[in-house]
Order: sequence, then C-alpha cells, then structure tokens
Amino acid sequence: MDVQQLIDEASEAAATAADLDALVEIDRRFLGKKGEFAARKKQLGALDPSERKAAGQALNDAIGTVSAAVEARRGVLAADAEALRLADERLDLTESLTELQRGHLHLVTQARDRLEDVFVGMGFTVAEGPEVESAWYNFEALNIPEWHPARGSFDTIFVDLGEPEEVMLRSHTSPVQIRTMENTEPPIYIVAPGRTFRTDTADATHLPAFNQIEGLVVDRGIGLGDLAGTIDSFVKAFFGREVKTRLRPSYFPFTEPSAEFDISTPAGDWLELGGCGVVHPNVLANCGIDPEEWSGFAFGFGIDRLAVMRYQLDDIRELVNNDVRFLRQF
Repeated sequence: MDVQQLIDEASEAAATAADLDALVEIDRRFLGKKGEFAARKKQLGALDPSERKAAGQALNDAIGTVSAAVEARRGVLAADAEALRLADERLDLTESLTELQRGHLHLVTQARDRLEDVFVGMGFTVAEGPEVESAWYNFEALNIPEWHPARGSFDTIFVDLGEPEEVMLRSHTSPVQIRTMENTEPPIYIVAPGRTFRTDTADATHLPAFNQIEGLVVDRGIGLGDLAGTIDSFVKAFFGREVKTRLRPSYFPFTEPSAEFDISTPAGDWLELGGCGVVHPNVLANCGIDPEEWSGFAFGFGIDRLAVMRYQLDDIRELVNNDVRFLRQF
C-alpha cells in the first residue's frame, strides 16, 4: 500500500469513527509507536540515500494530514459527547462541570520525537542500541584506549559482571555508531537517540541519567563543509530560520578535526549546543571501514538540554521531578 492509499484509509477510518474509544484505536493503529506510519519510517532505511529525504518528507506530510483528520473528528465526537452529557444532567443545576484532563507525552519525549522527525525528513534513519556496553564499544573503538586521559572525564558508571571484560552503563550513544558501522556497509546516514549515564550530581544543569542524540554520516567525499551544512539545516528546521550557527575548534579523540557548535540567541550572543567533527580514520578502521575510501562526520548533543533551551527552563531537574503542575504546561 503506498502512502496516499494509507492517508485515504486512515482519513476514512477517522471520519467514520463512531465514538472517542474507536478513534483512540484508529489513532493507535495508524499513528502509534507500532502503527502503520511507524512501520513506514523503519522501511526508509532500505531506500537509496538519494531517495530518503524526499520519502521522509512525504511521510512526515502524510502523518500531519492524518493527525489533522483524527483531531478534527475528535473535536466533533467530543462536542457530541458533551452535548449528550449536558442533556442527561440538565436538571442537576448544582453540579460543576469540569473539563476532562487528558494525559500527553513528556516534554523530553516530545523533544526526541520532534528531533527524529526533523532528521528523518533530512534523509537519516533512526538507530538504537543497548544501554549496557563493553569498554570496546563505549571507549576503545572510539579511539579512547585505557591510558587515554579523556577516558577519565566521562565519569563512567561501571557494572560488576566479573571477567572477562569491563562492562558499564554507556556514557554516550556513540556505541550505537560503532555497532552500525560494524554491521552496515556504507553509505551510512543515522541518528542515535537514547538514555546515557554518568556519575554527575544532579543540579540545575546536570543529571546522572540523561538523553542524547548523535548523528553519523559515512560516505565518499564527506568533509567538514558537509557537517557544517547539515548542522545549519537541522538548527533552522528545529529552532527557526532566523537562528544562526557557528563552529569553534575543539578536541575529541574520535573526530579530527573536532569542533563545538553554537547557536545564536535572541539577545545576540551564542549558546553551545554540542560537539561534532570529522570521523577519525582510526574509528573507521576499528569498524572495518577503509578510511582511504570512506570518510564521515559525527555530532551529538543532549536532548534534555535542548528541551531546556527551547522552552527556556531555569532548572533541568524539572524534567525529572514529575511535578504535574509543571508538566501540564507542555
């Protein structure tokens, strides 16, 4: 079934839903995490890279069309249900009417879903991996051997499983990049969202368990200009076309050259968003990819901090305090 047929079927089902319960099932069937459109997103990885961007954009447009149809029908059914309820209670003049409070996705989940949609629209696919990793995937394949001083800055949480290898909670989602390169022939265009863990003390800007999203591109002739253009396109799609980006030289063991990327603020200054760089040849070689033939870039930033910046929150801990008064605002 092509995308247009799926739009027609979903729109027809929404338009003929008999009640709100039936509409919830239709919403789950087509727009849910395991629904028809989610399945189509997973199939984008099988497309040629040159076709993914257009296919991803078409899929996002289709999701928007079906979501609008579902919401329109929900408004009609809710109004009908309210009218019936008022008719039944028309003699109960002492009863106060309150609006039903419906749950919604957490702010971090909303940010992650939005990020995934933006990157899928740019031709990327979404990759995931385990949260408990070995030292090879978390450090060594990323050009961070045991003696490397950068290894100590990750504040790793180790898991005591005994011999034969060191095991830890992943301190970044870069292991997903390694697993993808080990198991996938280039070209590769992925983003890897997920939870990560470090021994940070929770304060206004840090959490010990937080969410990251990292991107990886491996193809022929990829360079720093491609990285800068991709970051600029993402920032404009997520924050708005008036936001500018810049790269500042930095150092990471797994990229060379490396940079921090900043975004402009309405006040006219700059705010650091994350790190990036051209994939180090050693990392490609560790994954069985010939660095003489292939090159790539990678980038990463915190989803929680992105939500804090986007919604101008004062304290990142608000995201995990589960204060309903706060969560209802989003």
